[in-house]
Amino acid sequence: MDGIEQQLREQAPRVLGALVRRYGHFDAAEDAVQDALLAAAVQWPDQGVPSNPRAWLITVASRRLTDQLRSESARRRREETAAALTPSDVLFAAPPADEAPPSQDDTLTLLFMCCHPALSAPSQVSLTLRAVGGLTTAQIARAFMVPEATMAQRISRAKQSIKTSGVAFQLPPADERESRLRAVLHVLYLIFNEGYTATSGADLQRAELTAEAIRLTRQVHKLLADDGEVSGLLALMLLTDARRPARSREDGTLVPLAEQDRRLWNADAIDEGVALITDALTHGRVGPYQLQAAIAAVHDEAKRADDTDWPQIVALYELLERIAPNPMVTLNHAVAVAMVHGPRAGLDLLVTLESDSRLAEHHRLEAVRAHLLEMAGDDDAARAAYELAATRTTSLPEQRYLQDRAARLTSAG
Repeated sequence: MDGIEQQLREQAPRVLGALVRRYGHFDAAEDAVQDALLAAAVQWPDQGVPSNPRAWLITVASRRLTDQLRSESARRRREETAAALTPSDVLFAAPPADEAPPSQDDTLTLLFMCCHPALSAPSQVSLTLRAVGGLTTAQIARAFMVPEATMAQRISRAKQSIKTSGVAFQLPPADERESRLRAVLHVLYLIFNEGYTATSGADLQRAELTAEAIRLTRQVHKLLADDGEVSGLLALMLLTDARRPARSREDGTLVPLAEQDRRLWNADAIDEGVALITDALTHGRVGPYQLQAAIAAVHDEAKRADDTDWPQIVALYELLERIAPNPMVTLNHAVAVAMVHGPRAGLDLLVTLESDSRLAEHHRLEAVRAHLLEMAGDDDAARAAYELAATRTTSLPEQRYLQDRAARLTSAG
């Protein structure tokens, strides 16, 4: 990403927040900001980046928005009301050089709005990437492998829901803030996970999504540095993404954690993640993101797979299951138990998941079962489980990996 594009990505949520706080009209303000970003992308490479980029973008977007509001007001015979807003001169004229950017950073407020409870999780993710991440509708559609028109409709409906909800552009009241922040963190977590292991398609991972999730989480951490779960989520992302260079071979083949070349891991990201989670765990209440980050840190600090402190990981998973029970947590816990107490102990833990409807058709249940059966020496049952898992995933790299594992057991037999 070049310097101008990075600058625009960083400024987008602040500019949009400033417009929504000043004028309301979330949907119209978002369109105006996109116009301003486009104008900057065209003009700045030739004319240079203004001394106050945010002020430039806010001025251009404000003029675009007020033009639009005036046009609408004229049709409704309310031109005089709209005319009281910021005067509109030349649409893409640069603002005065000495105009200072607003000191208020509305990124967190904007994130809360995009993650409003009135929206479904897919709508929250899409709107966050568009309004806060600055991604285009086409980019988001490609990331989630849906037609651009479908994604445009989803984002449009999300903006309409925000409009009809009547939510004010302000942080939620104190008694709602913690639960709403958890929704914000969950959306960022979903974006990261989709980037780290794409749920479908030919690519194992989508680096643009993991990078965007980390960038946005850094923004939240900058504003809420004392929140342990914000620190935990950022640490989890950094510690997990640090392994990305070793997760696949040149042909896109998936490389499991135990077989990765750890020399390829990003040492700087690991150091930052370990420092973040170490500090977070020493202050305040421990939450699920912190525990997941602690588990990731144990993996990342092992120089070799054989050096992994599996008893510590089992203990962390036991604590995680107590405070945030989840079938995926149990699934990972089963692997850790198998590494400490043997594969049969892990398989016994998997039995508790067989009646869980959330995992009934998920490929990971059968993939883990296959792995543990292979560890136990039951090659026939392991091969059947690998084959079943391969039919249940829509990720081509994962499918090829599972089929390859099954094929190896066939040839070995």
